[in-house]
Amino acid sequence: MSSIETIHVDGVWLPAASGETREVLDPADATTLQLVSEGGAQDADAAVAAARRAFDEGDWPRTAVAERSALLRRVADLLQRDREVIGLIESRDTGKTLEEGRVDVDCVTDAFRYFADVVMNESGGRVVDAGSPDIHSVVVHEPVGVCSLITPWNYPLLQASWKIAPALAAGNTFVIKPSEVTPLSTVHLIKLLVEAGLPAGVANIVTGAGLPVGQRLAEHPDVDLFSFTGGLVSGTKAGAAAVSGAKKIALELGGKNPNVVFADACATDEGFDTAVDQALNAAFIHSGQVCSAGARLIIEESVRDRFVAELARRAEKIKLGRGTEDGVECGPLVSQQQLDKVEAYVASALAEGAQLRCGGARPKPSDVRPATGYFYAPTVLDGCHREMKVVREETFGPILTVETFTTEDEAVALANDTEYGLAGAVFSGDTARARRIAARLRHGTVWINDYHPYLPQAEWGGFGKSGIGRELGPTGLDEYRESKHIYENLRPEPVRWFAG
Repeated sequence: MSSIETIHVDGVWLPAASGETREVLDPADATTLQLVSEGGAQDADAAVAAARRAFDEGDWPRTAVAERSALLRRVADLLQRDREVIGLIESRDTGKTLEEGRVDVDCVTDAFRYFADVVMNESGGRVVDAGSPDIHSVVVHEPVGVCSLITPWNYPLLQASWKIAPALAAGNTFVIKPSEVTPLSTVHLIKLLVEAGLPAGVANIVTGAGLPVGQRLAEHPDVDLFSFTGGLVSGTKAGAAAVSGAKKIALELGGKNPNVVFADACATDEGFDTAVDQALNAAFIHSGQVCSAGARLIIEESVRDRFVAELARRAEKIKLGRGTEDGVECGPLVSQQQLDKVEAYVASALAEGAQLRCGGARPKPSDVRPATGYFYAPTVLDGCHREMKVVREETFGPILTVETFTTEDEAVALANDTEYGLAGAVFSGDTARARRIAARLRHGTVWINDYHPYLPQAEWGGFGKSGIGRELGPTGLDEYRESKHIYENLRPEPVRWFAG
């Protein structure tokens, strides 16, 4: 299989400086999907240099807002033109279903259109009342500069758009490093940016491993902002390297997200069905490989037995297989490494006393096609408690743990008893109770009687160790800008502070 050039620097597609390549695997059958360029520190340096020149000497940072907005809209149109192609790339590369891949393209399109609208609808700055008609004082926003962007393997295209769209809207240049496991859709997105007319050097991509590429992009002295989405351990290390150079940083580091279900949400057959269905959606979409997955079911004791029994019954019926096949509801895990990790978490949970209600193993070869893929059965672990490793740590797999409560205070205490704070949900038939609980949850996004939807116009990010800063919404644009106060004296005169 021939390799494709996946390093884009200063408007040119290149092989790695070392000549090395990497196999990108199809997680559904563990075969080679594509050979890509395996970049290194030299490639990262070249990309940063191109982005630096484009920012310091090029036109993009000084391009009119209307023109930047128009380019983002052209990209959105191109994304919809290529919806089927990109959806298939995302499905094959990550293992998710084809329909999930298509939805991802739609969400990316929405993000580009949202940031195109935001910058167009802004005024020329915020006028500050200086208390004198002789003073004109205004706060304006300018691009940060060169941005290094690191994205994860589970939603490569979506996470790239959450960074690229606001970075470009604000007038920045960037270098992006997608996960070495799933780089293909981001490569396609860079091609669309070029097709839309983005000047050379503004958008650069280096495919390769976190070490050395990601580390170099974090510590590089010519980078002004470092934005990372990924795991807590690697994110904090890279963030520390970025902070040492006094860069702006934005980190989204995952979550261990509670889904709190009160008995009154299950008081009717319809309510019960909805709560169970949403719990399945929260935990098992994309095989649980979602930073906001509702992996902790915290359910009122009085309905626990009925709820968990029905949950396990339905989870056992989830159809596994290649994401492009009709009828498949869950694809494989992304890699052998992730499969091994999930198996280890389930083994530790059982050793610590959890009760296996369903799953807990790879499917039989006769139950899934292709049988050689990285599949793991949706797993429900009952009788869990906070001291268990599987409850404390982000598993990033199809594992749902079950904890119980009897009072509101206990439910809130359990939901907040995590070092993370990305997202959570509360299901209740009592509106006042649901809103009361939502107000007490220390998580960046809280859903009431729903799970997983997000809006590009609403900020996304977490409390605690879930990260620093916010993506999306007006704040997501502000992450990529600096505020400048311009104070103009309309009637200058001597101050006479010094007598001489």
